[in-house]
Amino acid sequence: MSDQAPQSVPPSSQQPPSSWLESQSVPAIRVRHLWHRFGRLDVLRDVSFEVGHGEIFGFIGPNGAGKTTTIRIMATLLEPLSGRVEVDGFDVSIDPEAVRKIIGYMPDHAGVYERVTVREYLEFFADAYKVAPDANYSVVDAVMELTDLTKLSDKLVATMSKGMKQRLQLARTLLHDPKVLVLDEPASDLDPRARIEIRDLLVELRSMGKTIFLSSHILTELADVCTSVAILERGRLVVAGPITDIARRLEEAAAQRQAQQPRPQVQVPARMPGQMPAPGQMTAQMTGQMTAQMPQMTAGQMPQQPTQQAVGMTTAILPGNYRQAQTEIEPAPQTISVPRRRLKVRAFEAADKVQSALTGVPNVYGVTPVAHGLFLVTYVGDDQTVASIVKTLVAAGVAVAGVEPERNELERIFLEVTKGEVQ
Repeated sequence: MSDQAPQSVPPSSQQPPSSWLESQSVPAIRVRHLWHRFGRLDVLRDVSFEVGHGEIFGFIGPNGAGKTTTIRIMATLLEPLSGRVEVDGFDVSIDPEAVRKIIGYMPDHAGVYERVTVREYLEFFADAYKVAPDANYSVVDAVMELTDLTKLSDKLVATMSKGMKQRLQLARTLLHDPKVLVLDEPASDLDPRARIEIRDLLVELRSMGKTIFLSSHILTELADVCTSVAILERGRLVVAGPITDIARRLEEAAAQRQAQQPRPQVQVPARMPGQMPAPGQMTAQMTGQMTAQMPQMTAGQMPQQPTQQAVGMTTAILPGNYRQAQTEIEPAPQTISVPRRRLKVRAFEAADKVQSALTGVPNVYGVTPVAHGLFLVTYVGDDQTVASIVKTLVAAGVAVAGVEPERNELERIFLEVTKGEVQ
């Protein structure tokens, strides 16, 4: 055996390069203290947030909040007044060319060349991106297959619907295989079917490792796909982070605010005419009057059957320590309002069996049949509560086909953190 001690550090050839380590620690998008102004109007005011790799990040806010201005700065089309924006570690102001190779930008209401076919349109941009050497347009075939445009390759762009033109724009954005997609209102003016198709395509792109940053004011479509959000109002960032974390922080803040409120005191009702006063409300004069009205008795002499007058008098005249104890009014018990959630449960069982299985389960407040095999379970809690609900149903012999939270969490967050102000 060798006398040399084993090496504690592997050879340098086995270590990942430092550039690879740095790329994993750098977020896909980093915005720091971003300000911008048009004339005398500050449209962005000290905006800071980060987007992790592989996320679908929703940028939310009313019209005029500053979403498009932020995106244009991110896409190297606008210089910020102050602050920094980095995409995969590259500063958009210092190294815009490197940023443009990384991002795929799709603006809102982008125009298209309408007197060409779908294939001609994509081949033109493939040449512009220099991704088709020697007229090898295999990349065009790949993006058309991904965006389901292969059957429309010979179709004139002018004859396409709004939804198909949005797909074409997304295909053009994907030609140079960007790591980060920046999409401004990608589902704007689309019909419900086209929105669903765009949403499914975004989910597929995320599964391929893309980071997707998209703005929208349609909260329901963002709630279905986004992993994290940032909410902007009047140029200021209101809140940012994973949706579940934001919801939990709002609940904790609401509970703390309610806990700090003064606890209500029980009010003693006023004495009606002819009604005996409460022990703590008796005055010395009243006590003296009642004592004077009591029948004179010698020691050890008590009536065997107390009269109604005696009962009233002995009820009113109580020991001093008891009267003092009754004067200290206990505050009413305090309750903390916790938002209730609803869970969609698909189960192949009768409604009474599902309702019976969840009766008495902690934190479950109701089961409502919606359609055949679909139930809404009202509950309070987090993912552990959902797991407990599923476990209870399975233990009761209920065949559970699927569960999903009702998609209203993002709407609740938006309404709680914004004030409806515009600039």
